[in-house]
Formats: sequence, C-alpha cells, structure tokens
Amino acid sequence: MTVRRLAAVLLADVVGYSRLMQSDDVGTLRSLKELHKTFIDPTIASHDGRVVNAPGDSMLVEFASVLNAVQCAVELQKGMEAHNAPIAEDRRMQLRIGINLGDVIIEGDEIFGDGVNLAARLEGLAEAGGICISDAVHQHVRQKLPLGYQDIGQQHVKNFAEPVRAYRVSWHEEGSRLTACKPAPVEGPSILVLPFTNMSGEADQEFFADGLTEDIITELSRFRHLLIISRNSAFKFKGKAVDVRQVAREFRVQYVVEGSVRKAGNRVRVTVQLIDGEADRHVWAERYDRQLEDIFAIQDEVTTAIVATLPGRVEAATRERAARKTTDNMVAYECVLAGKVHHHHSTLADNAAALRLLDRAIALDPNYGHAHAWKACTLGQAWVQGYCEDRQATMAAIAEELQTALRLDDNDSDVHRILAAVKLTVGEHDKAAYHQQRAMALNPNDDLIVVQQGELLTWLGQAEEGIRCIERAMRLNPYHPERFWNHLGRAHFVARQYPQAISAFGRITALDPLHHAFLAGCHAQLGDVAAARLHCAEVLKRDPSFAVDAYLSTLHYKRAEDREHHREALLKAGLPPSAVGPHAAEMVQPASLESPAA
Repeated sequence: MTVRRLAAVLLADVVGYSRLMQSDDVGTLRSLKELHKTFIDPTIASHDGRVVNAPGDSMLVEFASVLNAVQCAVELQKGMEAHNAPIAEDRRMQLRIGINLGDVIIEGDEIFGDGVNLAARLEGLAEAGGICISDAVHQHVRQKLPLGYQDIGQQHVKNFAEPVRAYRVSWHEEGSRLTACKPAPVEGPSILVLPFTNMSGEADQEFFADGLTEDIITELSRFRHLLIISRNSAFKFKGKAVDVRQVAREFRVQYVVEGSVRKAGNRVRVTVQLIDGEADRHVWAERYDRQLEDIFAIQDEVTTAIVATLPGRVEAATRERAARKTTDNMVAYECVLAGKVHHHHSTLADNAAALRLLDRAIALDPNYGHAHAWKACTLGQAWVQGYCEDRQATMAAIAEELQTALRLDDNDSDVHRILAAVKLTVGEHDKAAYHQQRAMALNPNDDLIVVQQGELLTWLGQAEEGIRCIERAMRLNPYHPERFWNHLGRAHFVARQYPQAISAFGRITALDPLHHAFLAGCHAQLGDVAAARLHCAEVLKRDPSFAVDAYLSTLHYKRAEDREHHREALLKAGLPPSAVGPHAAEMVQPASLESPAA
C-alpha cells in the first residue's frame, strides 16, 4: 500500500568526491566512514533525523520537523568547517546540502516523490560548504532561526515544469560569501554552554568535564523555547580564556553558561554559573559536591540537576528583561512570557490579561505553536475557574488551539502536557496517558511534565509510582511552586499513607477548603476524631455549601475503588454527602491546566 506524508527532506553529497577517490581511494573512504561514525550520523540522530539512504558520497535524510532539518544542516556545515581547518585544501571534504518540505511516498524504509526530487535539485544549487532551501522551508524557518537567507530567485530545475524559488542559508556573522541578512528574532532565550574546565590537573578527568558539557547541551536542547548553540561551536573555546561579552556578541546569545570540575580525594565538585551576556552579570550559580564512586552516575546526576534548574533561571532573568520594556516593544516570545506570568496569578483580571498577550503573540507570529499551546492552557484556566461566559464554546476554543499547536509543532512537549491535562479533565484517561508519555519522552527534565506524570499516575490508581514522580519533580526544581505539595499530599492520601499526606499538606502556606477536606479525611482514617472535626469545621466555614458527592463528581479517578475510598474518608470525617445550592465543584482545579512555570 502506498503511503504519503509531509516530511522535511535533506539531501547532501561530498563535493569533488570522485577527484578525492582518484587521488587516494582507501584514505578517502576511511575518512568518510570515520566522519559518519563520529560526527555526521550522531549529529543527524541528535536532531531526530532518519537516514533513509547513504550510498557512497551522498545521503538522504528525513525529518519530521523542518526546523530540525535546517538546524542539523547548519551544524553539519559548521562541523565540517572545523574538521577541514587543519587539512590541506585539495584534501578537504565539503558537503553541499539541499532541503525541501513536501509530500513524500513511503515504501518500506524508502521515500520517493517530488518532495525528494526537489531536495536533490536544491542540493545541486548549493555552493560547496553551503545550504540551499526551498521556499516552503524558508516560510517555516525565517522567523524562527537566527540565520541569513539570500533569495536567489526563481530557478529552472530538471523535471520541474515550473520554476522553483530557492534561498541560500548563511550562518556567518561576517565574511560569508552569501548576502548577509538581519537575523530573525528568536522565540526564546539563546544560550551558549562553554566547555567546562577541568581544574583537577588530572588528564583522566578531562573526559568527565567534556562529557558533562555535551550532556548539558544535549538535554537543554529538549527545551523547545531555548536556542542552544551547537556542541561543535561551543568546543572551539575549549582551553581558552573567554571574554563573556565578546562571546555573547559573536554568537548573538543572551546567556552564557560556564563551569568547572575539580576532584579532591574521593569527591568531585562541579560549579556552574549562568551569565547575562549583555550585562556581563551573574544570574545564577550553584555548586554540586558528590562522592566519586561511579563517575558516569555522577555525570548523569549533575547534568539532570543543572538542566532542570537552568531553564527556570533563564526564564526568570528574561522576565526581568521583558519587564523593562514597554508592551509595544515586546517580541512574540516576550508576550508569551508575560502571559505566563499573568496566567500563574490565577485571577479573573490576570487571566484576561494573559489572553490579550497570547493573542498578540499569535498575531505577531501565527505559526508560533508554543503561543497557541499556552493560549489553550489559559483558556483551560478560565474554563476551570468559571471565568468564561460560555463553557462549551471555551472548551471548543481550547481544542482548536491545541490542534493548531499540535499541527505547528508536534514535538513541543508543552503541547502534549496541556493536551494530557485536557483529556484528563474530560475523562479520556487513555488519551491523557498517550500525550503525557509523549511529553515525558520529549522532555524528561521539565519539572512541570514530571509532576504531571505523578498526578496522572495517581488518578490512574498508581499512587505509589505517582509519589516517586512528584518527589523527583521537586528534586528537579528546588524552586518548585507550592502547589507541588498539594499534588504530593493527594498522592499519599490515595496510597493510604495518611501521616505523609498530612505532612505534605502542612507545607502549604494558605490552606483552602479542599486542603482542609483532605486533612479531615486523613485524620478520620487515622482515628483522630477531634482533628477530623476541626478540619471539617474549616471546610464548611470557608464553603458552607460543600458536599462530598458534588465534590467527588469533579475528580478524575479512573478506578471506582479510589473514588469510594475518598468518599468514605470524607463521610467518616463528618462532611455532608449532599447539600442544596452551589457546591465546591466550581472550586476544583485540574492542577495541570493552571500549571505555573518553574
């Protein structure tokens, strides 16, 4: 059966390969194989590309994301430049790359069709060491990647009746043979991670410092709102004294990460700092001391700790930048950032302000998937809190925004996180689990995704696993919102771990009626009648119309036994099963729909 799909297709070949083979066939073949093994194939894999075919000196690669395809191509060309620098000019291997976005035909593992054919023609239009893209690719990336784009006009190419518009891509600040274009504004903060310095004086610690740097770059790249400079570009500074401001200007980045590794006895100390490249001031710094037992386990642990904390610190610093600007000067990303801040305040006025900012971000860039995702999240908050006049229309708008976000960027972890929350809210547990797993696969170091994993597992009847996830989210983000304690308390309650639940709820500064209801149920299950009655009184004092059955109807338990356990605990505490008038249902919030950013 013939299957078609839209795909980004990258086609590359080695310039002058026949000449190189004539001169030294064994050496040329060995060099090309080594390049594929150590650089080309890993770079493609890191951008989620699939090598469809790689005969001899050419390769055909498929990407689900056109952004990934172009970023991969640029990284390949930058890496080849670095590789070729010490090699005599007549022995250099240079790639020529063409990229197209179009329909492809799938037969087994192979792809065919005009989408592939045009990529081949664009590759022929590229210069040695250059990249040529189609108009379709240019439309998708021009506002998203800070590159130069030279319009080379309509091109008549073989086997295409109509001329095709093409663009050459430049990533050089100066000295490029291509027309220098003003870079498009990026959607989020840009970061350069400098190679960590080995302060131990021991050569065998060098691999640890390098591995730590590479892991941090790789894991930070999972955060779709961050632009991370590639490993090859970053490592050109290895072993060199660096002027942070100069480096930030050279790479046009807002932030620079630098760090060091020092071994002392049986311990290793890693320091890391985040620097505002424009102001040359420290935004955040941390130190990690670990026992030197399993060096690779330490590398993983420290990488996770750094990567989990950095995006939140970057976002906080960027909020400060945005706050110093007038709204008229904000770019789309800053509108989204400001919208998130209002969203997290969770008031009627802030919700309306967040929606205005998100609408403006979408007006500035209709293809900004992350803005559509957060608009859906904010509409979800309005739906949950009762801020909307027409709940049915609002839910329809949420679904529409999420479908748009999904179409624009299926690899945005936030899109899947919010979709999981919406599916849970309407009782579609299996679909919620699917989107949650996608979010986890895309970004396992995002504390909001990890804590939601714990929430969902609790609703599905796997509370003990949920507890582990929520506790991991707390470790990932030491600055986590207070609401994480609510999620942990509820998970302990569902797991019948009442003392732990009481302890978790006790960490919340201002208890609301639902917190008191949980505490009443916990104390009742432990046989502490006086404490249970005290919390019951607090529930009814704050919400005289609270009713157990109305409240439970708003919760998302998949298993009937979990719902019944909750009901029994609340009734045992002395809360009324039913009441006349408005109930607490309107107060219950599916936490993921109002999830504040770290």
